[in-house]
Amino acid sequence: MVVRFTAAQVLEQIFSVVDLEDHSYSDSDSEEEEVSEDEDAEECNPERKADQASRRKPPRTNARTTARTNAMKPSRTNARMKTRTNAKTNTKTNARKRWSSAICHAGPDDTPGPTAYGLSRTCDIVSTFHLFVTPEIERIIVDMTNLHGVRKYGDNGWRAMDATDLRACIWLLILAGVYRSQGEAAASLWDVESGRTVFRATMPLKVFHRYSRPLRFDYHRSRPARLVTDKLAAIREVWVRWQERLPAFYNPGPEVTVDEQLVPFRGIVHVCVRVCAYVRYIPSKPAKYGIKSWVTCDAKSSYAWKMQVYTGKAAGGGPEKNQGMCVVLDLTTGLSGCNVTCDNFFTSYELGQWLLERNLTMVGTVRKNKAELPPALFESKGRQVLSSRFAFTPTATLLSYLAKKNKNVLLLSTLHTEAQVSDRRDRKPALVLDYNCNKGGVDNLDKVVSTYSCRRMTARWPLVVFHNILDVSSYNAFVIWMPRKQNKRRVFLAPLPRALPRPPGQVRGRGVSSAHRRRTLQDTHGVLQV
Repeated sequence: MVVRFTAAQVLEQIFSVVDLEDHSYSDSDSEEEEVSEDEDAEECNPERKADQASRRKPPRTNARTTARTNAMKPSRTNARMKTRTNAKTNTKTNARKRWSSAICHAGPDDTPGPTAYGLSRTCDIVSTFHLFVTPEIERIIVDMTNLHGVRKYGDNGWRAMDATDLRACIWLLILAGVYRSQGEAAASLWDVESGRTVFRATMPLKVFHRYSRPLRFDYHRSRPARLVTDKLAAIREVWVRWQERLPAFYNPGPEVTVDEQLVPFRGIVHVCVRVCAYVRYIPSKPAKYGIKSWVTCDAKSSYAWKMQVYTGKAAGGGPEKNQGMCVVLDLTTGLSGCNVTCDNFFTSYELGQWLLERNLTMVGTVRKNKAELPPALFESKGRQVLSSRFAFTPTATLLSYLAKKNKNVLLLSTLHTEAQVSDRRDRKPALVLDYNCNKGGVDNLDKVVSTYSCRRMTARWPLVVFHNILDVSSYNAFVIWMPRKQNKRRVFLAPLPRALPRPPGQVRGRGVSSAHRRRTLQDTHGVLQV
């Protein structure tokens, strides 16, 4: 006996099941979000189901089959309802989810230290280093260097550089810094008798010079037009792409330091036809002469959070007013709830008020030529040595501390609100102690960077800036990786060159036998893969 159903019967049965399901969900779905009409049409379309059911041939049945069907109908109906219930629940749950291509954090990542975004992208030392020197930056350098190489040596005389060649050059620069041989000539490092075999095993000296000397970071034909408004045009694109990554991987602690960094350089910086004199002389720095950068770093770890290269006065040549205040405001953009420590070049009462509007406080020494300071605090005659005088406003505290006879030190703070003096023999106030504790963040960055620096002697200032990028990137990567393993910086830097790839077919050395090269590769503990 063949049972045939009409379309009206099929629709009636489907609607009855749907009504029963909706009735069972009326209590549980009352607090859930409403589904739009389009999504609801996708969940259940009775007309489409009716069409599909009408096209489907009904099964052949007999008396035994009919009896068995009637006996099993309740259980199948319950199973069908349970399946549709789970499908509907999953559909509604997925409809409430919003997907994005960006990483979604569980909440605001304000914990001092490496960010969750940075830690999720670090699995080893090399990946930590590539957080800063990205493949995109490498691609720019490779493309611009190849353009310059072809222009200088011709199509036949220039062997195209690729990313592996560039990483091998970076490998050797970092390795020279690990060996603390940045002042040693390259010929000495590649010497057969007094040099290190790992340099000769990586690439010949001629190949290293061929790639390192024509290293370029921009397109030379468009540079003159860009130099009119941008003195850093020769390396601007690489610098911008690099420095905008610094704040993404680290949250500074409650104390940050703003100060200048001096990268050693005694060459002449040529901009267009004239000579640009933004090579600065700072007698308090170890190098004295060099390229100056403004740096914001964490006072505890000395992580470089934001940097700017100082290129001198603007193109118009007018005087720079409130330069220190503008620098601090630029370098602290994005910070909140921190205390900024700076020296007397930056500190002013106006700067303190601007920082308070950003939920930032300030502690720093202040110069005596500021018009807003009371003259009574300038006097040192007749005062007892190690004495302190305070002056207050509703938002700031001014301190005059006589450290020695006729040596009056002035400090301004928007963090301290009381005249607290310590019980030490020198009777230093708490304001002075806090300033001394946090003022050396950038100075410590200079010290640790120069210890294992990859800088080489050069007369090209863009290459000096690039070497500083590598040094700061290596140290920042060390700060991010350090919480996982408490290693010294040399122990951290030593495996970094070993993991970088070597140029294929360039493991050879002049006057060195094949057996000696194999022993060299074995002695370097996997530095190079044969």
